[in-house]
Amino acid sequence: MTMKSFALAAVATVLVVGAAEARDQIRVVGSSTVYPFTTTVAEQFGKGGKFKTPIVESTGTGGGFKLFCAGVGEGHPDVTNASRAINKNEFADCTKNGVKMTEVKVGFDGIVFSNAKSGPTVNITKGHIWLGLAKEVPVGGKMVANPYKTWADVDKSLPNAKIEVLGPPPTSGTRDSFVELVLQEGCAEIPAAKELGMAGAKCAAMREDGSWIDAGENDNLIVQKLIANPAAFGVFGYSFLDQNSDKIKGANIEGVIPTFENIQTGKYKVARPLFIYVKNNHVGSIPGIKEFVTEYTSEKSWGKDGYLGVKGLVPLPDADRKKGAQGAQSMTEFTM
Repeated sequence: MTMKSFALAAVATVLVVGAAEARDQIRVVGSSTVYPFTTTVAEQFGKGGKFKTPIVESTGTGGGFKLFCAGVGEGHPDVTNASRAINKNEFADCTKNGVKMTEVKVGFDGIVFSNAKSGPTVNITKGHIWLGLAKEVPVGGKMVANPYKTWADVDKSLPNAKIEVLGPPPTSGTRDSFVELVLQEGCAEIPAAKELGMAGAKCAAMREDGSWIDAGENDNLIVQKLIANPAAFGVFGYSFLDQNSDKIKGANIEGVIPTFENIQTGKYKVARPLFIYVKNNHVGSIPGIKEFVTEYTSEKSWGKDGYLGVKGLVPLPDADRKKGAQGAQSMTEFTM
């Protein structure tokens, strides 16, 4: 080997080793709703001193799956937060790119329809919300562009205030759940809509005249805007209501207010499970992944009296937590 060849080989070796050692910190992406819970676990995990505190980014559930499923290696994230389960297309992308994963259901969260403490207290139905936000609604026996300007136009029991709702963008799992649990079910409550063949995905289209405002993946920003405009409403996870209960309040939906107890017992119907997905391929190459999952699924974290409950996470039933912890800590591979 010539001196030049030897030098080039040495440089290449340094680059390969450097790449292998480039990341000694867990990287997490995904849901803005799950973000505060995972961030809290990451902080506790980092305090242990054995591993660095994981980096947690809020990219939205859809954006998180896109990054997570793009491939294997230190250039791709190790964990993604999700406020809904992975879908078939996303799982197919993961499989195509060689990604193997463990699914961990971490708890429950309610979706709230919230406004400022200084705003009106409302009792609203899913049907009211659909009529206020749908792109087209039934009028005079046909579907027409939504003509309602105020909530009182929808129903006289509601405030005579401009319809203005701030919520997550299409990449958000909270948006997906809001469409499924509120808009589609609300549409089904309206007899005239059913008579015109409106059901399922047909009910999902939202108006684009400024009544619905995509506020990005930053739920704290929605809270700030609600405080600035008490006539507006916002859509986000229960944890943000819980953490800001001195500033905002949740509307009664179908006669039930969003509380920890009502979500846990299933009385509050606008609720969904929350998840993290862990990349099995990275265990052993990125330090601390199994230990991080163990911290997340420990009773001191997600248990009845765990520190995530303080943040607003509604825990799984005891038996589900025990089974979930076993599957997560053994890194049981998820399949569809």
